Amino acid sequence: MKLLILGLGYSAGFFARAALARGWEVTGTSRSAERAAELSREGIRTLVFGGFAVSSPLAKAVAEAEAVLVSVQPGEDGDPVLQRLRNELATAPALRWIGYLSTIGVYGDQGGAWIDESQPVNPGSARNRLRVAIEEDWLALGRDSGKAVQIFRLSGIYGPGRNPIAKLREGKATRLVKPGQVFNRIHVDDIAGILMASLAQPRNGAIYNATDDEPAPPQDVVSFAAGLTGLEPPPEISFGEAKLSPMAASFYGENKRVSNALVKRELGYAFRYPTYREALKALAAAGE
Repeated sequence: MKLLILGLGYSAGFFARAALARGWEVTGTSRSAERAAELSREGIRTLVFGGFAVSSPLAKAVAEAEAVLVSVQPGEDGDPVLQRLRNELATAPALRWIGYLSTIGVYGDQGGAWIDESQPVNPGSARNRLRVAIEEDWLALGRDSGKAVQIFRLSGIYGPGRNPIAKLREGKATRLVKPGQVFNRIHVDDIAGILMASLAQPRNGAIYNATDDEPAPPQDVVSFAAGLTGLEPPPEISFGEAKLSPMAASFYGENKRVSNALVKRELGYAFRYPTYREALKALAAAGE
């Protein structure tokens, strides 16, 4: 079984390791020679590409792949993978599963309401409008080619080395309070688990929310992390007093509670970390 991962970043790396553990032969791409060498030592054959130019090793990897995960950031004018590899993917003889990592940001602001995959998208920023267009392009490839294309809308990603405990230890944690504000989260191990579950049962045109059970106020998560570690939590800062970058302010301008019921019902996936509490306890115990 051959898996090709286009864009071997943080989340995709955990998926690659999960697939390796289940007997998949994994090839990935990176723009960094140093990162490629590191991943190759883990058993992930990693190709280095600048500007995502198509070359014979990549064309061969596409032609042989049974599954392809796309975890490449959008360019200014769309998805670089679709722009360079659409025909190769559409005609790859063994390919039976394509996964595209998107974001719950495509739903925009929902006033704190619970929503699921049936909710119409309502992107509030140019970057999320671009994501919607890219999702539509990937789904069109699935319709046109008959390849099973799945969209995974990820919530706030965290895991080893990237979590509130790590930020507390680095002195970079904040407790910004905006009444009524909640955010969804997902541990990288659960992203990998959802992708593995989807690999076992492809469905062309599927869209899944990859998020845990409990949207929560960000300051509560930081306080919980501080309690686990004995570190002093940072002081609370009101949203009105905070000096935020335009990007950070845009995140706080969107408030929603995103359901993962479809992932559980259709894929039969049982979350390893149903909430941030189980995840942070495990991360604290592991010193991560």
